[in-house]
Amino acid sequence: MEIRHLITFQAIVDKGSYTGAAAKLGYTQSTITTHIQALEQEIGGALFTYEKRRLKLTPLGRELIPLAEDLLSAHDKIKNMQSIHEVKGVLKIAAPESLTISRLGPIIREYSMKYPNVNIILSNGTCGQNQVELVSGRVDIAFMVYPEIQMEKCIHHSLLEERIVLVAGSDAPEHFDDYQQSGKHFFITNEEGCSYRTMFERFLVKYDISHLQTMELWSIEAIKQTVMSGLGFSVLPYITVKEEVKAGKLKILQQSEPFERLYSHMLVKKKKWQLPAAEAFVSLVLESFGDK
Repeated sequence: MEIRHLITFQAIVDKGSYTGAAAKLGYTQSTITTHIQALEQEIGGALFTYEKRRLKLTPLGRELIPLAEDLLSAHDKIKNMQSIHEVKGVLKIAAPESLTISRLGPIIREYSMKYPNVNIILSNGTCGQNQVELVSGRVDIAFMVYPEIQMEKCIHHSLLEERIVLVAGSDAPEHFDDYQQSGKHFFITNEEGCSYRTMFERFLVKYDISHLQTMELWSIEAIKQTVMSGLGFSVLPYITVKEEVKAGKLKILQQSEPFERLYSHMLVKKKKWQLPAAEAFVSLVLESFGDK
């Protein structure tokens, strides 16, 4: 079994196609096909199949992912034994927008100054998407805002309780009950799958609140600006609206019943050999959140 065949397999999983893997690795598509055919012959089964013209992993292919990761990680470790403790290379991080704009910015800035030889690739997605990115091996570290959880397939750090608040324009009534009766308003929120949107939608069902109309926007900044205009209200982590509330641009609506508690979490993929870059970032995050 050749290492380059496993590298090709991992590239296809990462890019989702033979064409993408060829571009990433600098191979022709026929070379990519040859590598996978050789790997399939050695393993004794197909790793990929096509469903409605889309490339999909077979059960055997899914089973190979963590094994290939471990083998390639060990290969990198052996290849870089002399410089194994140097903090360098590429560090891939996935985080929800709320944590990116409110908590991770200063941490990443400090990390980049301390470890200039690390190239950080940061992606934003919903908490569920970030978890999938981690488990599939496409990122090294993932952040989530979620209820209390127990994770078995990764290293899990629960960081802080994140206060979730109802916010409306500065001229809104003080209480959510009065706000609902003051006219027609939109629930202004981000995409489906967002943890605090999901939490609030469960809250609405529990207390039989069904007359609200939802408006989806693409970013927290867009949501805040729209709420400040008086068009509706939103549910956001307090840390993301703290400055606007202090400046009197947004008002926190009081409510009769408490929300379900949500926490910020950091997940790290379990590997036999952890990237020094990832270890250094985890340490800095824990130190930073510990000070809050």
